[in-house]
Amino acid sequence: MSRHDLPRNSRCLITGASGFIGSHLAAALAAAGHDVSCLVRSSSRVDFLSTLPVRLVTGDCRERGSLRAAVSGADYVFHLAGAISAVDRQTYFDINSGGTKNLVDACLEWNPALRRLVHVSSIAAAGPSPCGGSVSESDVCRPVSDYGRSKLEAELALRAAGDRLPWVIIRPPNVLGPRQKELEKSIGLLRLHIRPLIGRKTSRTSVIGVWDLVRALLQAAADDRAIGRTYFVTDGKPVSWRDITTAVASAAGVRGFYLPIPYPVQYMVAAAAERIARWRKQSPLFTREHVTAARKYDWVYAADAVAGELSFLPEMDLDGVLARTIAARRDGEN
Repeated sequence: MSRHDLPRNSRCLITGASGFIGSHLAAALAAAGHDVSCLVRSSSRVDFLSTLPVRLVTGDCRERGSLRAAVSGADYVFHLAGAISAVDRQTYFDINSGGTKNLVDACLEWNPALRRLVHVSSIAAAGPSPCGGSVSESDVCRPVSDYGRSKLEAELALRAAGDRLPWVIIRPPNVLGPRQKELEKSIGLLRLHIRPLIGRKTSRTSVIGVWDLVRALLQAAADDRAIGRTYFVTDGKPVSWRDITTAVASAAGVRGFYLPIPYPVQYMVAAAAERIARWRKQSPLFTREHVTAARKYDWVYAADAVAGELSFLPEMDLDGVLARTIAARRDGEN
């Protein structure tokens, strides 16, 4: 066994396993023969998880007592549960920071022998990058959204545990792959020849394919050098938002005239989505914060630390990720 591999038949718990990244992680761990438990809420959709050899455990990170059965006996905990969009500020903090603190406390009390807690944070916790530059792990965090501030507060909950808990923080950028809701919506719009004008022409962002991110999460869990460390994980090739849209259209085989959706219209649609979500008591698919973040800021991050310390290198570039995503959709692997 290399330091990049988990011990055979490891007992792994995933929070947020019904989500985009969590479902891919669950599939990878199950395929490797590990004993996988997935913490899901009673309202979670588990269609994909039900096709995997995993155990579903009902619980909610906002309710500390419900975590006891889930964390007890786990060798590795992968914490992906969180609110990416919400109708109010408090929801972000209740789920992202409050839920993480509950999980940390549960692990300390009910699983003191835990080998690793891998926390999936976000580039939003670090804040945007300077124009033409990038952000590294040593830079001061300057989140500009309630989502980012709640994710940073969640990171602080792990740091507060100190050496009582073997944690590692992974900050992914924009993650692409099958079952990613925003990418699925983008493909659908492009096939209708509707093209959102996301961001400025010059604004850039870091990206990563979900398969590479899952590899990074597993490597961070297996390698003791990762304990107590924070890592950005990207493909190392920042691109503009509009280049991503062009690449998606090319991968999907959509050509010809596009009806552009300008920024003011996107902003109004996001505002309407928030109102409808609030009325339905659901999380909106996207918010005005999302639209503004893509237009106003750059989101570029250096991945030198994870490459230098853990020897992690991505295997897929943007075109490869999109080609594999389109193939998965075509083959019904969603």
